[in-house]
Amino acid sequence: MLRKIDPERVARRIVVRGVVQGVGFRPFVFRIARRHGLDGWVRNDGTGVEIRVQGAAVRVERFIHALAEQAPPTARVSLIEPEVIAPDPHRSGFSILPSAGGQIATTIGPDLAVCGDCLEELFDPQNRRYRYPFINCTHCGPRYTLTRRLPYDRATTSMAGFALCPECGSEYADPANRRFHAEPNACPACGPRLSLREVHDVPALVRDPISATGQRLRLGEIVAVKGLGGFHLACDAANPFAVATLRDRKRRPAQPFALMVANVASARRLARVSDEEARLLESPERPVVLLAKAADFDRQFTGIAPGLDEVGLMLPATPIQFLLFHEAAGRPDGTAWLQAAQDLTLVMTSANPHGEPLVRENEEAFERLEPVADEVLFHDREIVARCDDSVLRVRADLPGHVQFLRRARGYTPLAWPLGRSGPAVLAFGAHLKATVCLTRGAEAFLSPHVGGLENPAACAVLDETAERLQALLATVPDVVAHDLHPDYHSTRAALALAERLGVPAVAVQHHHAHIAAVCAEHGIDGPVLGFAADGSGLGSDGLPWGGELLRVDGADFTRLGHLAPLALPGGDKAAREPWRVACGVLHALGLDELAARRFADQDVTRLLDLLARGLRCPPTTSLGRWFDAAAGLLGVRSLSLYEGHAAMALETQARRYGAALPHPGGWHMEERPGDGSVLSLYPLFPQLADETAPARGAAVFHATLVDGLVRWIGDAARAQGLRRVALGGGCLLNRLLAEGLRKGLLARGLEVFEAGEFPTGDGGIALGQAWVARLAVRDGRIG
Repeated sequence: MLRKIDPERVARRIVVRGVVQGVGFRPFVFRIARRHGLDGWVRNDGTGVEIRVQGAAVRVERFIHALAEQAPPTARVSLIEPEVIAPDPHRSGFSILPSAGGQIATTIGPDLAVCGDCLEELFDPQNRRYRYPFINCTHCGPRYTLTRRLPYDRATTSMAGFALCPECGSEYADPANRRFHAEPNACPACGPRLSLREVHDVPALVRDPISATGQRLRLGEIVAVKGLGGFHLACDAANPFAVATLRDRKRRPAQPFALMVANVASARRLARVSDEEARLLESPERPVVLLAKAADFDRQFTGIAPGLDEVGLMLPATPIQFLLFHEAAGRPDGTAWLQAAQDLTLVMTSANPHGEPLVRENEEAFERLEPVADEVLFHDREIVARCDDSVLRVRADLPGHVQFLRRARGYTPLAWPLGRSGPAVLAFGAHLKATVCLTRGAEAFLSPHVGGLENPAACAVLDETAERLQALLATVPDVVAHDLHPDYHSTRAALALAERLGVPAVAVQHHHAHIAAVCAEHGIDGPVLGFAADGSGLGSDGLPWGGELLRVDGADFTRLGHLAPLALPGGDKAAREPWRVACGVLHALGLDELAARRFADQDVTRLLDLLARGLRCPPTTSLGRWFDAAAGLLGVRSLSLYEGHAAMALETQARRYGAALPHPGGWHMEERPGDGSVLSLYPLFPQLADETAPARGAAVFHATLVDGLVRWIGDAARAQGLRRVALGGGCLLNRLLAEGLRKGLLARGLEVFEAGEFPTGDGGIALGQAWVARLAVRDGRIG
């Protein structure tokens, strides 16, 4: 029987776009439609979520308003598009329909930490999911790392092989339950299972893998623990023998380890934690947050972050991680224990042998981690996509702003708006801290951190990541972008793909891409003065650049100036041995005798001979190498054991000393024909050579550097008639440099733009490459 059509009754087809799959959006729509007494349906489709709704006009308008104002906390609604349609007289009630297909124009949300409701159940002995290591709901748990393709349904995830039991099926079908259409829903009766095995794949005879893992950690053993996007290597951070063993096995002699603690109260015993830092630690994204060490940190935790004044801390994100702390606390009932400081502190570092990519699969863990781990705590739910931990710090000089060192779990693959639609560009990044970026329409999607492309396994992961991003977004690139360096794997992979697809390939100079990444984040496609403060990247003249003053105007850039070149005695070896760079500076100043005395314990005679003859001493304008030179001359570091080691140690020394005045006459500027404006720090180094207090010398170096850069950049901005300055490059991870430049340039009346949502170093290069390539198409440079 047909309903009589009510003239006051209206109908709408509504398309909702953004991160609206895997975040409980369909259950949310179902509930608010029922609340407003509306008929219709909701379903996932390729564009996001499609809704048909009908009822009284005022109720429909309230419903549409609620879609925007009351969306689930983990959803990100970018568009709500209602369309007037005719009411359906046959439609009664509201339902969730099976997903539709169509062209994919949405994306999946990131993985999120266990929510408070699930924690209450996890630690309730009366709950059927008590201590179940895979508890989740529509508000938390894995999304990106278990999704094979969109639309997001259980059948398209790695949960497809786990059939829901009657109780879980009932929850899944109940609109009043928070697990209503929660695709990863599971319980001990029907879901994934946890196991503990020795690395030789011998089953451990244990009834409770969590309890057994806790025992192994207390004994000082190293356990590989399966997370959301890969494995971690865990050990007791308070056990110096365990930490030293992990360093030795992983061949990581000095690089800082990240630590995991139970809660903010525990974190405050290890570090100084502001309210903003506490909020980040407790956020659903659960990043590693870099924090200032407590005064007695190095005494309590030997060898965790040697020579640095910061330590990276994170809180548990997965049920497995929470259960390890619950076990150490004596298995208390309820969640009150999570508010009190806990004794257990774990090293929780990415599980990858030296220089290799993150371990993802179980069999891979047994094979590749055999030299490193004693046991493997694993499960039978497949990780579809690798995704490492995100690492960031709060900007002390910019309240509410953060600085990413690594953008991964919790933040990828969220879309970033680009302001206008354009061609699909796949950018392959650089060589270190590699990521890929794919644009679709008016949005950019940066992949999780891949890392250095220094071996075939890492190169294969970059290729895998590029393929996954294309598949997940159902987008084939119209253009491919890459670094100018011809020998990078990322360049070769980009060129191979462009040839395979028959699309143009665009080479983007490394430092142009650094500045373009800042422009992409802030939506700047007009002229801007850029300063690239970087380690190294191939310049347009074939030489290594790294301290560049650029005028950037869309797809164009002009090199206005650079830092005075340094010699690199021994080539790349100089980046690993800062004393070599310092020796090169002293030689340039005519101070060979001083160099011979200062570096008498090194092969200085041979090095000075190379410098005198100009053999194997390529020049570079890199700011990173100027930091190395200062560190080497002051005796802060003669050997860098990881990227940025000397610069980080130098900054730590400067911060320990405190504020210092710039050295008068410590820098000078000059105009050189064909080179533009050149800023030289050579005048500072004779004083640094006489400095007897390394910390004071480090502070004076930073103050003089900032003083010179502010004058140099400010004068160039005035000469170019520009007020907007974009700062990019890995050296801006140095807090004294970044904060000093911002303060000094603002004082000169300039607008300052920096990376905030993306890494300022090479992890953001792919975004800048994509931005340049899109503008090149817009300007008709490529077809």
